[in-house]
Amino acid sequence: MRVPLSWLREYVDLSKDAAPEDVLAALVRVGFEEEDVHRFELAGPIVVGEVLEFVEEPQSNGKTIRWCQVRVAPDGETAADGGDAVHGIVCGARNFFAGDKVVVTLPGAVLPGPFPIAARKTYGHVSDGMIASARELGLGDEHNGILRLVELGIDAPVGTDAIALLGLDDVAVDINVTPDRGYALSIRGVAREYSHSTGAAFRDPADRPWEELAPGSGFPIAVDDQAPIRGRVGASEFVARVVRDVDPTKPTPAWMIARLSLAGIRSLGILIDITNYVMVELGQPIHGYDLDKLQGGITVRRAAAGEKLETLDGKVRTLDAEDLLITDESGPIGLAGVMGGGATEMGDTTRNVLIEAATFDTVSIARTARRHKLPSEASRRFERGVDPLVPFVAARRVADLMVEYAGGTSDEEYGGALFAEVFIPGIALPPTFVQRLIGVDYTPGEIEGALRLIGCEVVGAEGEGDDAQGWQVIPPSWRPDLTDKWTLAEEVARIEGYDRIPSHLPLPPSGRGLTALQLGRRRVANALAAAGYVETPSFGFTTEEHNDLHGSASGGHLPSIKLANALDGQAPFLRRTLIPGLLQVAHRNVSRGLTDLSLFETGLVFLPKPGVQYGTSFVPPLAVRPDAATLAELDASIPPQHRHVAVLLTGHLVAKQPGVAPVTAELGDALDAVRTIASAAGVSIDVAQGERAALHPGRTGVLSVAGTEVGYVGELLPAVAEASDLPGRVIVAELDLDLVLSLAGEKVVAASLSGFPAATQDVSLVLGVDIAAADVRAALVEGAGDLLESVRLVDDYRGQGVADGQKSLTFALRFRADDRTLTAAEATEAKLAGVAAAAERFGAAIRD
Repeated sequence: MRVPLSWLREYVDLSKDAAPEDVLAALVRVGFEEEDVHRFELAGPIVVGEVLEFVEEPQSNGKTIRWCQVRVAPDGETAADGGDAVHGIVCGARNFFAGDKVVVTLPGAVLPGPFPIAARKTYGHVSDGMIASARELGLGDEHNGILRLVELGIDAPVGTDAIALLGLDDVAVDINVTPDRGYALSIRGVAREYSHSTGAAFRDPADRPWEELAPGSGFPIAVDDQAPIRGRVGASEFVARVVRDVDPTKPTPAWMIARLSLAGIRSLGILIDITNYVMVELGQPIHGYDLDKLQGGITVRRAAAGEKLETLDGKVRTLDAEDLLITDESGPIGLAGVMGGGATEMGDTTRNVLIEAATFDTVSIARTARRHKLPSEASRRFERGVDPLVPFVAARRVADLMVEYAGGTSDEEYGGALFAEVFIPGIALPPTFVQRLIGVDYTPGEIEGALRLIGCEVVGAEGEGDDAQGWQVIPPSWRPDLTDKWTLAEEVARIEGYDRIPSHLPLPPSGRGLTALQLGRRRVANALAAAGYVETPSFGFTTEEHNDLHGSASGGHLPSIKLANALDGQAPFLRRTLIPGLLQVAHRNVSRGLTDLSLFETGLVFLPKPGVQYGTSFVPPLAVRPDAATLAELDASIPPQHRHVAVLLTGHLVAKQPGVAPVTAELGDALDAVRTIASAAGVSIDVAQGERAALHPGRTGVLSVAGTEVGYVGELLPAVAEASDLPGRVIVAELDLDLVLSLAGEKVVAASLSGFPAATQDVSLVLGVDIAAADVRAALVEGAGDLLESVRLVDDYRGQGVADGQKSLTFALRFRADDRTLTAAEATEAKLAGVAAAAERFGAAIRD
């Protein structure tokens, strides 16, 4: 919000020499953020001059210039630049006449740019200054000719300082207004806040007697909202006043143009300038209609499906059934609170004006502005909430200005208004609540004084317990953000000063911290990062095809959750697996030349059950907390969510270097990542041969913990890798991390180390090729008993000496006892016990 200081000075005591930095500091004290300081970046001497005569001189380039004699000081006096009273100036514009008074920038002046002015030779003359246009002075975009003061209604003496005359010596402070403080999008609101901060006297521009505000009657106004949003009618107040016989060609006063320009609004003609001026002054958006273009009265209603409206920006918009419209007998003539329609626009032929000042529903206006991508100064204020007691004042203020500056006549007999009593519920404020919430020992007088200062009505409230001797507070009409005792407490803290709030480092209660599950997730992520993997979080959305391919072993169809408002229409489903996201990340990196990748991600996957309908057909109101039944229904509408961890490897693990051959990522490296995860989670993961539709047969493993399947590991089929534009081998692994951590049981306790030597033996077993090595290993462990310390598969042989359909598996066994050195016989006995178990279970025989 840009606030010109001359404008602010009208409604609050602000000294003439007040620095904008001091004003910003005062506003920061009451909770605003300073943004910037805006000035007309020019310097004098810039004066009023009179064109005495000129000679038109055609040039060889086809342009005709005027060699002008301009009086810039009274006869006999020295000009502001120290030169003669009459200056010769070259000018290319042709829209002025002898005798016109203009703005002359003399040598030494600086215009916005910066553009310094100096005497210089051009077109065969020494031009001793420049005659300025409105755009060159920073007063607008008009650059078709020089600025004639008669067009602004100004007839000032020659030599007058034009900077002060045109209000170009004004300065504006710019503050950031948060969405809950819409009242500060006005000079009225900022002046009030400056008064709160400094104690300066505030004069409310909206404080006018009702006798001056009541409009006439006879103009039909109706509100016919058949589909109010959240039960709130689209328009609760609508005021219409009429001003007749206006002259839209009259100039906008220079001071008004300067103020609007500093406020960030360009001048568009006297009628529109006045409506914008009052909007900035009072915070009440105003719209003016050409009364002669209206057909019948005005009705506020919702749009019908398929209706169209051409707005003031010249675009034809297809309307939504939620859009709130201003209509007459011809149909829509404006988007309520957002932008008017072209059919009733005020223009150069307008003679009679209907002034609209209304109060519209904040949600309706916000949705319409966003739906049509049409933010405006009006919608910005309406969606934050405007003072419902101001429309009558604003309509009267516009009418007064149009009478004064546009030559109109206020029709006190014709007009109309629809309004209802403004009811603002009271808020109970317990006596010690503010002190306990803010942490400052405010006195009752300070609390009551702060609330009264911001405009609240405060009365004592009787009660029991906490409410005894508290207050009943009615917020002011311009503060819709004050809705409960918490917001009132915040206001007390703001007005009394944030510097009174002590700074204490809170001490967390003992016994709190991360849960065992959270600690486990963190250990796994840290372990993978320490092992050289890069964590790459991705969006939780994918396609149904990827869910089916990577989410199930068979590749068959699985139920997936489709979003009604997906961010990406090509990926509208919630993921069942992390692999598609990792493939996208890998593709993006490979396409940018990063071909050696070791990636991991931990994240939620969504596993809906077949035949169960998820989601809800309604959205609970956001303004109130849902009851227990609604919360239970919302919880039931969410599909089961599991946290998974997945890794992806492609390219080289070790790049080619002098003397070092490159090492390509293989399945064993993904198994190492699985073991890293297992170690961090505190479990032992078994690997068995498996099959998955997206993975290479023979290079796929099923991962399990204590007999419970927890994930898989494997190499992607070449066709699947190519579909993601990934060259070479791509190895992936994915585990249900929550399930893995739940199977970890108690904390792992390191076993004591034996001081006795180990006895090692190997055994080669011949058995069918379809028997998994992991199952054979498990049989050996079970049969060998407690003396077996470790068993490791060292060879899988199929060939000469082994019958067709069979294979030879060689295991390295290590035996150790805690209390003695094992003999060879003891180790052999344990080994044969393990072989016996494998023979009984799988028909295994020791290879000769």
